[in-house]
Formats: sequence, structure tokens, C-alpha cells
Amino acid sequence: MEQQENMTGPESMELITSMINKAKNRFGESGYLYLVWGWVILSCCIIQFISTYILNFPQGYYVWFLTWGVLIYQIFFLRNRRRLRGVTTYTGEINSFVWIAYFICLVLMIFVLLKFNMYPAIFPAILIMYGMPTFLSGIILKFKPLSVGGICCWLFAILSTFVDAEFQLLLIACGIIAAWIVPGYLLKAKFQKEN
Repeated sequence: MEQQENMTGPESMELITSMINKAKNRFGESGYLYLVWGWVILSCCIIQFISTYILNFPQGYYVWFLTWGVLIYQIFFLRNRRRLRGVTTYTGEINSFVWIAYFICLVLMIFVLLKFNMYPAIFPAILIMYGMPTFLSGIILKFKPLSVGGICCWLFAILSTFVDAEFQLLLIACGIIAAWIVPGYLLKAKFQKEN
């Protein structure tokens, strides 16, 4: 205690800076959930495309019920991670609210589009929604590949309006690769390097 009281201004700043850097490293987004969601969504897109348009199985969209299982897994995963870390950073808290708002908006948007029989707009709208939290997470985490991935989703959304509905699923798959899978692996590599 006495040593802290006798610190000079530069020593105090050095201590504060080292504490901030430690907190930054401890936050270290590992990319794990981006990869989990990326591979699940990519798989659902490909399975639905193959089952619906190649195997002529019209209920191919049932594969999307897998995402509810992943959502339940994510809730337990995040709860456990918070308990183990003990500290929630401001950045982490803001980012989690972005993703909660995204999920609520995604579910409501799909419900409204289905309710008004606007089926052709569903896949482009999903791509628009995928871009929003990904872009914002890139800004919040100061990780450019996520922001670029979000922009790619928006470009694929525009492109999807010029493509037959059956191929829009493949554009969603491309968007997921650009927005979640590639950045997820880059985050994982960065996390492993820092830790």
C-alpha cells in the first residue's frame, strides 16, 4: 500500500496502462461462437438447398430447427463463460446487446414477412440482418474482418434481389463464410496468439 501511495505520475500511468492492456487481453474474443454459428448456418443453407432444389423435398427448411438447439447451447455457454471470467467488460456487454437486438429483430422480421406472404423478400432481408450485428461487432471489437464481413452480407443482399429464389440460399452461405467463418478463424488465431 505504501508503495502505491509514493508512486510518481508516470509510474501511476504505467500501472493504469498495464491494467487496461491486461483487461483487453482477458476480454479477447476467441471467435468460437462466430465459428459455431457460421458452420451451423452454412450447413443449414446447403442442406436446405440440396434437399429442396436437388432432391425435391419441399420440407427442407426443417433443418433450420437446429438453430434453436444451438441457441440453447449458446445461452448455457455464455452463462458459464461469464461465471468463470467473473468480470464483464463494457465492450463485451455492448456487443452482447447488439446480438440480442439482432436476434429479436431477425425473429420479428421473419414473422412479419411470413405473415404477409412476402416469401421472395425473406432471404435478402436475412442477409441484411446478418450484416448489421457483424458490422457493429467489428466496430466495437476494433476487428476489421467482421466489419468487412457485414458489408459483404449487405452486398450479397443487393445481389440476391437479381437472383432466382433457389440460389439466394447459396448467397446466404457466401455471406456466412465472409461474415462469420473467415472472421471467426481470424479471431481464433488472434486470440491464441495473444493468450
